[in-house]
Amino acid sequence: MTFTPFRQIGTPTRSGIVAVCDHASNHVPDGVELGVTAEVLEKHVGWDIGTAGVVERLVRRHGMAAHLATLSRLVIDLHREEESAGLIPEVSDGILIPGNIGADREARIEAYHRPYHAAMASWLDEADPALILSVHSFTPRMEDRGEPRPWEIALLYNEDDRAAQHAMKFFADQGLVVGNNEPYSGRQLNATMNRHAEAHGRPYCAIEIRNDMITNETGQARFAKLLAQMGQTVVHALAG
Repeated sequence: MTFTPFRQIGTPTRSGIVAVCDHASNHVPDGVELGVTAEVLEKHVGWDIGTAGVVERLVRRHGMAAHLATLSRLVIDLHREEESAGLIPEVSDGILIPGNIGADREARIEAYHRPYHAAMASWLDEADPALILSVHSFTPRMEDRGEPRPWEIALLYNEDDRAAQHAMKFFADQGLVVGNNEPYSGRQLNATMNRHAEAHGRPYCAIEIRNDMITNETGQARFAKLLAQMGQTVVHALAG
């Protein structure tokens, strides 16, 4: 049976809010040998810890629809351009990924990257959303660099910061420590939203949640509720 690199849950409402999650899974498809342990796949290098739980709750409890990845970012990083050097990482946060050395780049792009983004493009065209929530998470500190990351949630953007500015104010008003293009800048890494949002003039929030805050169901439910409330606030602000 052919492996599908995405799943879509919920039913989009035209001019509603939808969510996308590029790093929702740490699954390695049959036929791909990364040469890493299961422990490595459970780390943040294997996926965005906690994001699938947040996004699934956005669908179940808050009426959104979502497009989620079904494979590990170590197989191929769906949040990179096809030509990116980090698309199929040989080292991630100081961890060697031996199975990616000499990997068939074009075969992985054709099997996973292109179908994922083609499906997202069609889905967004049909949904015609008022706002896209792109949900990611980040580790409190990198293993190969010791600097702590104090932000609890952050917004990333490249050229279009319309929604991000409203979202940052919303989260700050909730008492959260909010990052502005942290822990890295959307001006350097914003591939999925550059392609599917900015290129089409669609408002979006590229959200980074510190993963120690969403490792359990309580945290995931809390942040799903916050994201849903933020989304509604942003949509109303943009409409005004």
